[in-house]
Amino acid sequence: MCGIVGYIGSRKAAPLLLQGLKRLEYRGYDSAGVAMPGEGGRLWVHKQKGDVAALEAAMGASGDVPPATIGIGHTRWATHGDPSDRNSHPHVSMDGSIALIHNGIIENHAALRIELEEHGYRFMSDTDSEVLVHLIDHLWKQIPFAAFESAIRQALSVVEGAYGVCVVSSREPDMIVVARHGSPIVIGIGEGEYFVASDAAPLVEYTRRAVYLADGEMAVLRRDGFSVQSIGSVKQEAAVVELDIELEEIEKGGYEHFMLKEIFEQPEVMRDVMRGRVLPGEGIIQLGGVSGYLAALRSAPRIHICACGTSWHAGLIGEYLIEEFARIPVEVDYASEFRYRSPLIGPEDVMVVISQSGETADTLAAMRMAKERGATVLGICNVVGSTIARESDCGIYTHAGPEIGVASTKAFSAQVVVLAMLALALGRGRALTEERFGEAVRELHELPGKMRRILERHQEVERIAGEYAGADHALYLGRGYNFPVALEGALKLKEISYVHAEGYPAAEMKHGPIALIDEEMPVVVLAPQDANYRKVRSNIEEVRARGGRVLAVATEGDREIARAADHVFYVPDAAPFIVPLLCVLPLQLLSYHVAALRGCNVDRPRNLAKSVTVE
Repeated sequence: MCGIVGYIGSRKAAPLLLQGLKRLEYRGYDSAGVAMPGEGGRLWVHKQKGDVAALEAAMGASGDVPPATIGIGHTRWATHGDPSDRNSHPHVSMDGSIALIHNGIIENHAALRIELEEHGYRFMSDTDSEVLVHLIDHLWKQIPFAAFESAIRQALSVVEGAYGVCVVSSREPDMIVVARHGSPIVIGIGEGEYFVASDAAPLVEYTRRAVYLADGEMAVLRRDGFSVQSIGSVKQEAAVVELDIELEEIEKGGYEHFMLKEIFEQPEVMRDVMRGRVLPGEGIIQLGGVSGYLAALRSAPRIHICACGTSWHAGLIGEYLIEEFARIPVEVDYASEFRYRSPLIGPEDVMVVISQSGETADTLAAMRMAKERGATVLGICNVVGSTIARESDCGIYTHAGPEIGVASTKAFSAQVVVLAMLALALGRGRALTEERFGEAVRELHELPGKMRRILERHQEVERIAGEYAGADHALYLGRGYNFPVALEGALKLKEISYVHAEGYPAAEMKHGPIALIDEEMPVVVLAPQDANYRKVRSNIEEVRARGGRVLAVATEGDREIARAADHVFYVPDAAPFIVPLLCVLPLQLLSYHVAALRGCNVDRPRNLAKSVTVE
């Protein structure tokens, strides 16, 4: 979840490190720090609580930033130890000769800490990460003349847990050592220079060529080249990939926040997701990444979908889609719970794992358990070269582009469209007639235009948000395809505005949540004109009878709903499986504007980070 950057080359490292940390700040913003060679052969380290801008200002005020051409930097999301100067990274050995930054959790840190204290080491922080830098120092001193990377390799063979690490030393001033186990590390390859980062965002300004380290790999970077080995010292072939990201994609482009930009990007993202895949003129859906596995997928007795957070909500919609179009039983699991419930999954089953980053720790663990049991694994992710992309049997990229806002928006819509395409591809020739398949393909093709019509009326949502921004609680209700959208709408409001919100199936309101409804409790109801419309209308009346305020999302042309709800936002008429992708837009906008009106940091909500790479 933390952001790691590193540089070795001929340019001044400090500005490159700071710029990289700004690109990665969505991964953590509790504190930040850098380490570089300084005067007298010692490391220059500056770190503090706060965001990267605070670090930059403090470094500027210090007046002694060295002109080093090698360095490492870190922006933190706290796990062990509160956000503070003392717990900030980099962590430094007692003699000041080694600096380390770490993303992950060292699970056996307590035992190692006791052992190191017995050898005279004094700890300056409450973090698990500091254990690792002292362990490297201790092992290096035990073997005179040993290579720096050998001490790091030995230390990593001792620790248990997850890590992405980047280490430098004043005793080896022209070397950076990086390694990963469960936490991503990307190496950018330039001309006579190398970059290190937690993901590709900081690299695209400088290079398109990159190497993604696999779990259990370590790389040694020098100015004249780099090498990759396993932690066990076996040389590995470094697969160089081309980064498919444009610089403007990671800029705000005139929008006040990344989240707002990414909401408005969705019509074009939908076109990108479907480009070359949804072909209405030919009446086909073409999914090259799974084409060799379609027969196995269609014959599976059961499909498991595993994901976390927003991706789990997309998976719930995927359950409806696959069961409706392909008539294959589907189970949806929180990836964080899957491996702890002794799941029934075997060689005939299929697991679909969904992750925006392709690095979500719990989702990776669930995927690996499924593979161990012989199941076919299909990955849905956004990042080329990510672990899920590499380790799944087959997969589909969402092509949503970088998503910088911590609260996921366009990634959710892209995942749902990918699941819709997959469901239709599985259903064709199995449960779908050619006529119904063709209609569905045409509906998908028309989706971007309908999304654009909604976003053109975004100011209506902004006005409505003013009516609800003062609420401390909210209830979201939906049925069928729109129940997961209610969950997603509630999650967005919680994430960025800190308003307590819950999503429920509309009929479940009478089984408990109705007790909470009063004039202070706004209720957001998804009420498109579908098979559930009359029942949802009755739910609205039940809310109104108890003094609740209702914001309804309804189908264009529905005048009846306006007499029952306090506020209505209309979406275009569409097939039921398309409606969730339309209804989610006003809910995303609502959460955005409520958060902005409440003065919240929309792109960097408290306690959250973009990518959860530790359990």
